[in-house]
Amino acid sequence: MKYNILVCDDEKDILDAIAIYLKSDNYNVYTALNGKDALEILNTEEIHLAIIDLMMPEMDGITLIIKMREKTNIPIIILSAKSELTDKIIGLNVGADDYITKPFNAVELNARVNSLIRRYFSLGASNINTENIKIGRISINDESKEVMVEDEIVNLTPYEYKILLLFVKNPGRVFSSNEIYELVWEEEAINVRKIISVHISHLRDKIEINPRKPDLIKSVYGMGYKIEAK
Repeated sequence: MKYNILVCDDEKDILDAIAIYLKSDNYNVYTALNGKDALEILNTEEIHLAIIDLMMPEMDGITLIIKMREKTNIPIIILSAKSELTDKIIGLNVGADDYITKPFNAVELNARVNSLIRRYFSLGASNINTENIKIGRISINDESKEVMVEDEIVNLTPYEYKILLLFVKNPGRVFSSNEIYELVWEEEAINVRKIISVHISHLRDKIEINPRKPDLIKSVYGMGYKIEAK
């Protein structure tokens, strides 16, 4: 299967460069110069991953991601000239899955795209558990990537899904923020506590009865997080 990537940036030179890099990895590439055009593409084409610039005319990247998350949970990579942690957190807060800064390395960009695509669609995975995994009111089908909470489907981003799956497969085990990041992102963990905290907060919003008083995903003071073995 040939995957379709949407790239949205107001700088045409960057769009052209990214398109060349991704096409070299055998992806189909759709480009848009602003958020409005990107939404039109999303409404007419089957897109499997999006790379989105934050600062754009007509509709900025943050607004675009918010609108996308109303309809889809495909992987989203933020592309921005800003490198501060706060910008990364803003992107994660509105539903992005990864972040890369300009000027970017083509090899790194392709590696991140490949990793997210592989993770999201589980390509080449020989040990996928296709049976439902259940704990408490949560049921996960790892083949269809479907998560149900009390018989209602909830839409998770790829990283939210992977974190929840990690917890559900290891009920009662405490994972530190660094462990979660390294197991889910498959990268070295450096200053990731806030990033994990944001993802845990979003996950709780979607699966907890009362996110302020979670009964499933528990914080263990000074140690990390776990899911209650019920």
